[in-house]
Amino acid sequence: MYGGVFDSAAIEKAIAEKEKLTEAPGFWDDHEAAEKVMSQIRKLKNRIEPWKKIIADMDDLEAMYELAAESGEQSDEDEVRTMYDAAKAQFEKLNILNLLSGEVDQNDAFLTVHAGAGGTEACDWAFMLSRMYLRWAERHGYKTEVVDELEAEGGIKSITIQISGDFVYGYLKGEGGIHRLVRISPFDANARRHTSFASVYVYPVLDDTIEVDIKPEDLRVDTYRAGGKGGQHVNKTDSAVRFTHIPTGIVVACQTERSQLMNRQTCMNMLKARLYEYYREQKEKENSKFMAEKKDISFGSQIRSYVFCPYTMVKDHRTRHSVGNIQAVMDGDLDDFMNAYLVAKWKGLPMDGSGDDDDEV
Repeated sequence: MYGGVFDSAAIEKAIAEKEKLTEAPGFWDDHEAAEKVMSQIRKLKNRIEPWKKIIADMDDLEAMYELAAESGEQSDEDEVRTMYDAAKAQFEKLNILNLLSGEVDQNDAFLTVHAGAGGTEACDWAFMLSRMYLRWAERHGYKTEVVDELEAEGGIKSITIQISGDFVYGYLKGEGGIHRLVRISPFDANARRHTSFASVYVYPVLDDTIEVDIKPEDLRVDTYRAGGKGGQHVNKTDSAVRFTHIPTGIVVACQTERSQLMNRQTCMNMLKARLYEYYREQKEKENSKFMAEKKDISFGSQIRSYVFCPYTMVKDHRTRHSVGNIQAVMDGDLDDFMNAYLVAKWKGLPMDGSGDDDDEV
């Protein structure tokens, strides 16, 4: 279906080359480097071994089909149908996985949510979105860690979460943009309908194989006392850290670790991730994502709308994909939206929301 992005021979060759490295004397002397090679082997095998299994499953399905045709038994026919449905579902899942062939698609990701204008309403919406992504990560068995959080009345002003697992960035990269909420406000005594906005940014966590040059003179470092939850220690020392990259104006912060040194390392990782995205977009002259970050967090610039009233619907304005079960989406059922984005991106379809004339959504 999505041919041209999966080269089994090249993957097999890469696996063989890396496995040969593990046989070299002293391979485990540098434990960190050895673990990195083993991780690369696991990721390569994860790409090809599911396809080997589905080929074997298809052979079993063919044999079962022939048996069912000879026997004429309903139970055999039902088993063939069950096997076929399972194989089809796995095939579609693997096809989507093959679209995640970018340089950093296999990496972990930083996901940041910022509340838009609107006070308590917007802060509550930002909290709801962060919960949605945490639930999505939980569904997939991914590890999550809140790196930085700025609390506000009724919710959060901003939050940054590191999500770790295979292909996290590849799946999440299409979530960046403005998200719009329409609902009857629980904070309005007159029960009026309100519209709120929040922005989502997604950046890959980079490993040592990808270099991002950060000059010391381009970096301003501020330390301060962390606020919010964290026990007595967090409020007694200047452990929180904020990095400002002067040439680009990019700002990152971390206050969740007890050690200033650990917060500095996390900040550096986030800054490298942000700069990687920035420079990639500049190099490729594909500034759509960067420009989306510069848009006002307001009406007309949203990538997705979540409508609780007067009906329930979640609609992505880029792919036109929509669902009516909004509660499932808020509980992390986002895969169909992510898959629709990946397919549309692969097909080269326009995803600027043009032609979306549904004013209500």
